Amino acid sequence: MTVQFAKGAFALARPRAVMTMPRADVSDPKAMLAQIQAAFEEFKKANDENLKGKADVVVAEKVDRINASIDAMEKNFQKAVDDLNAKVAAANGVVGDLPEDPEYLNAFKAHMRRGDVSAAMQKGTDADGGYIAPIEWDRTLTGKLKRISPIRSNARVISISTAGFKKMYTDRAFGSGWVGETASRPQTSTPAFAPLDFTPGELYAMPAATQQMLDDAAVDLEVWITDEVDTEFARQEGIAFVGGDGVNKPFGILTYVTGAANAAKHPWGAIGVKNSGAAATVTYDGLIDMVYDLPGELAGNAKFYMNRLSIASFRKLKDAGGNYLWQPSLVEGQPSTLLGTAIVEVPDMPTVAAGNIAALYGDMDATYIVVDRIGTRVLRDPYSSKPYVLFYVTKRVGGGVYNPEPMRALKISA
Repeated sequence: MTVQFAKGAFALARPRAVMTMPRADVSDPKAMLAQIQAAFEEFKKANDENLKGKADVVVAEKVDRINASIDAMEKNFQKAVDDLNAKVAAANGVVGDLPEDPEYLNAFKAHMRRGDVSAAMQKGTDADGGYIAPIEWDRTLTGKLKRISPIRSNARVISISTAGFKKMYTDRAFGSGWVGETASRPQTSTPAFAPLDFTPGELYAMPAATQQMLDDAAVDLEVWITDEVDTEFARQEGIAFVGGDGVNKPFGILTYVTGAANAAKHPWGAIGVKNSGAAATVTYDGLIDMVYDLPGELAGNAKFYMNRLSIASFRKLKDAGGNYLWQPSLVEGQPSTLLGTAIVEVPDMPTVAAGNIAALYGDMDATYIVVDRIGTRVLRDPYSSKPYVLFYVTKRVGGGVYNPEPMRALKISA
């Protein structure tokens, strides 16, 4: 099997140097990594020529085309790795970390197709008539959400069985002092406490299918529902985790940045901001300022979080010795790095433009918390829209900054 590049923008965008390279076999990760490395070498040559002032419009366009090519090849590589992992899991007959339950799965299919309720289905019955999805369906949905929503897969995720989650914080304001042997010892200050609520909002979807479609034994019901719901849930989650206003949805991490709407919400203050060093672009000095503003004891698990267009801007940066700060991955399953630190692509992050927060740097697991109200629920409705059967799917998710200290933001500003 060979890597097939899609027709359209990417196919037109590949530079001549990349187009002449042999296509890597998706079953051979080493060959795909070699192709990415070769494309990056070509990128460095073209970008160096551009920086030396020898470039014209053709060379500038070539740099942009190679940049886009590297992005696409990295995406293909990651997809190939994910597909191979999925095939391994399928071959083992296991979904997530639990074996399939054929009896429950067959009962769930019967309920979804015809509305039948059997004794086996009582495992997932709610008092209001809704049905918790079976383990196989619920775990598949969650797995795809983790791949599509990088904030979820990098943040701290907890599951709750109540209406909300509350966390208590202290300002650590214990007082102390040095005294002599017989000196008086006045009372010292006592820390204050403050609560912070993380209340889940509700995501819903209501895809439909005709009864004839559901009666057709060739239809894979779980795949159909998953395809309809998981991408939309992941898209909505991704938007909310980055910029959500907290109204029936999570509070986005960018709303806690200094100067943003929720800068004063957390008892420990806002996420710190460093300027990029230029009014409308990124600079090496600004990047260094942001990285080293994070205390060393909090930087052990730090990563960069930015969107694809921003990655293209950071990819062109060099240090004082002329070395590129961005480096492609040379290890299977590992991301590319910036200053030796992993980069996580977050589609909903702002682009590099004046006044935007173009990048985050820090430990997302220690900074942001995702709160899942246990269970994805499915309610079958064959009555409201005949001849269609509606499947009302809900999931309750909350989120917010757990601790602002392990994160820094880069603002495009002089």
